[in-house]
Amino acid sequence: MIIKIISKIKIHIFFYILIFIGVLTGHFKDFILFTSIILFHELGHIISGIHYKWDIDKIVILPNGAITIFNTSINKPFKEEFIVSIMGFVFQFMFYFFLKNFNITNLFIINYGILLFNLLPIYPLDGSKILNSILNLFFPYKLSNLISIILSIVFLIPLFLFKNLVIYLIIIFLSIKVFNEIKLRKITFIKFLLERKNKNFKFKKIKTIKGLNINKMFKYYKNIFYNNKMYYTEGDILKKKFDFY
Repeated sequence: MIIKIISKIKIHIFFYILIFIGVLTGHFKDFILFTSIILFHELGHIISGIHYKWDIDKIVILPNGAITIFNTSINKPFKEEFIVSIMGFVFQFMFYFFLKNFNITNLFIINYGILLFNLLPIYPLDGSKILNSILNLFFPYKLSNLISIILSIVFLIPLFLFKNLVIYLIIIFLSIKVFNEIKLRKITFIKFLLERKNKNFKFKKIKTIKGLNINKMFKYYKNIFYNNKMYYTEGDILKKKFDFY
């Protein structure tokens, strides 16, 4: 299992650039500490994902941290998505309290810097994933996705005020990710709908939608459509939509 996970680790080219900057500026020890913390943070996501039987596609080491990409359904239960998202912070705190015993220089600043940065609601940071999960409890899937993208842009813009080469490198990476998320937004929504059509998700809670607008479908609920005094399941509506094509 461990060898299989290690084989899926990929290192982003920006991470190598960050190593080079760390050596040039004399902050290589801080860089090692930074890398250790983000790897332990990511271990929390990996272990919790494995617990829920999520299939790992790859683990990418990035300039701002790391990200584990799972081959999994969009329509996962809220509990699973939320726990997988927050377990990185849980493992990070465990590692931090362990390292405190060794009086490591800059440990506090680096640990909480990583923590606060990851809490920003910018895709694909953990803060964005946690917020998106919460938004999906109250808003339709498509609207929740749009709100997450808008907040990503809003919180990304102020980062340009920091005059730091490393931060600029991270901003470039995040900007590319947000742009790709915008570009793939329609495709992601179609995938969401197709999963709902083709798989039998057993959500306990029900949302009643007035009219037949699939854009109002919720992620963590079983959607029932009410139109002209008739009730329709989401399967009925999606079958008509996709069979038409």
